[in-house]
Amino acid sequence: MSRQQGGRRFDPRAGFRTEGKDRGPSVPQGLLKAARSSGQLNLAGRNLEEVPQCVWRINVDIPEEANQNLSFSSTERWWEQTDLTKLIISSNKLQSLSDDLRLLPALTVLDIHDNQLTSLPSAIRELDNLQKLNISHNKLKMLPEEITSLKNLKMLYLQHNELTCIPEGFEHLSNLEDLDLSNNRLATVPADVALLSSLLRLNLSSNQLKSLPAEISRMKRLKHLDCDANLLETVPSDVGGMESLELLYLRRNKLRVLPEFSSCRLLKELHLAENQIESLGAEHLQHLQAILVLDLRGNKLQSVPEEVALLQSLERLDLSNNDISSLPCSLGNLHLKFLTLEGNPLRTIRREIIAKGTHEVLKYLRSKIKDDGTSQNDSIPKTAMTLPSESRVNIQAIVTLKLLDYSDKQATLIPDDIFDATKSNIITSVNFSKNHLCEIPKRIIELKEMVSDVNLSFNKLSFISQELCLLQKLTFLDLRNNFLSSLPEEMSSLTKLQTINLSFNRFKVMPAALYDIPTLEAVLISNNQVGSVDPQKVKLMENLSTLDLQNNDLLQIPPELGNCVQLRLLNAGVLTVYHPWLFGTTLNSEIINKHTRTCKLKALSWPRKEPGSVVADVLSDFMEPHL
Repeated sequence: MSRQQGGRRFDPRAGFRTEGKDRGPSVPQGLLKAARSSGQLNLAGRNLEEVPQCVWRINVDIPEEANQNLSFSSTERWWEQTDLTKLIISSNKLQSLSDDLRLLPALTVLDIHDNQLTSLPSAIRELDNLQKLNISHNKLKMLPEEITSLKNLKMLYLQHNELTCIPEGFEHLSNLEDLDLSNNRLATVPADVALLSSLLRLNLSSNQLKSLPAEISRMKRLKHLDCDANLLETVPSDVGGMESLELLYLRRNKLRVLPEFSSCRLLKELHLAENQIESLGAEHLQHLQAILVLDLRGNKLQSVPEEVALLQSLERLDLSNNDISSLPCSLGNLHLKFLTLEGNPLRTIRREIIAKGTHEVLKYLRSKIKDDGTSQNDSIPKTAMTLPSESRVNIQAIVTLKLLDYSDKQATLIPDDIFDATKSNIITSVNFSKNHLCEIPKRIIELKEMVSDVNLSFNKLSFISQELCLLQKLTFLDLRNNFLSSLPEEMSSLTKLQTINLSFNRFKVMPAALYDIPTLEAVLISNNQVGSVDPQKVKLMENLSTLDLQNNDLLQIPPELGNCVQLRLLNAGVLTVYHPWLFGTTLNSEIINKHTRTCKLKALSWPRKEPGSVVADVLSDFMEPHL
């Protein structure tokens, strides 16, 4: 068993002390015994107000069982057992840590998140072997400079504290790969952070940053950069030259212009929602060869460039809540799985086409290319929507688009040969829309490890079977225009579902299962018979940004929905309600339709109330007939 080394002064009798003299909180002897054997000790959630002395001294004192037995088996020889390498004391009531922390020099993992710590002991510098340190969800206002001495540290989690600055010398953490500083009070990021040459992930979201250091582009290994929910007005132009960047989050800032992503050839996701971006040009798009997700919702875009057709890898494009009046026909050449256009004053595409979803919009845009003669037929990418198919199985769609398509066949059953055709191919999308299905095909379960998008719209489904609830990778589900009146509780197991469309069904209440899906971002349940919504449960849906309840039986908008500050768009039939105090926008002369009655919002700036203000209170104040 290792003992303390170096020039530290210890009581020479320390090795002969027993835990019987420990006056601190007790720890079950069984846990301590197991920790001596495994090198790991978990004391999470025990309401500890201080760390028991026996924990700090676990590598120093003779264990109690040594005084009870004169002989030991090979597994009980305490002097041969391992030092503590992993200590978890999270979710307790700790307000401070003792300098006795130095008695555990072999620690590689220290997890003390979710406590009430206001400071860290300087002795933390002596944990030379530490690789992972989690201090998140505490009350730290500053970090000790000694933390920069942890040369072997790879993961440092500091989110949800009260930090206002980063200590000097942070660049000495040369092995750091994952750094989370989100949800603090940082106003600046020192340029020296760019010297963290091993960093792969950097999270700076939910701070008070007005700018980023230009040096950040020197982080040649950085793959994930999250700067959501700050006060950024610009981004250093050199960010567009970060060759290793794969995920970039810049949502909920004050950006007006974008850098040219000239070298971001590995960028897969670009999230720019809820800024003030006014233009999107070819220079912003032409080098994004690997882009899969482009989120531009909630900006001030008036147009989309023709060069969007260059993004041949793009799967999800969100243009909702902008000022776009028309779309380029070239957009139809993309193989999008998900296209969102709500909240735009589109004049060139009929609303009924938009309501039919992504595939129909793309099909319409492709048809306009043909009509206008602006493209030759052989230049239009063939998809399952355009291929003339004499056989029942569209093999090309399966191989090239990863799409299992059997739509618009007026079929009551999906033939087995449709599923047989998938063989060893990867299928990510299923389209069985516009048929006469009364139940979900049972063989869809065969795709549970792959499929992320399912379209069962325009059928005759009156219930959802267990098979659908087992599609664990499902992110998009279209069930509109069926006969559904309820959803099974088992749907809450769809823990990756982001968008669900239940419009034009027979729901009388918001399905309870939806409240239990934490990943939901958009719930579309218009044109049903919904008479009530539970605003308290909606408030708990932290990722929900769009809720469409128009043309239901709601007698009023529940005032408590004003507390649901995560909602970006609430369409309740009377009008479309935004949360402008969160996103810095105003409702100016919005034209709202409800059935045949047309109303007009007076030009206004929404009162800057704190979250919790009541949406319904302001509705009647600003409505007037539009003549």
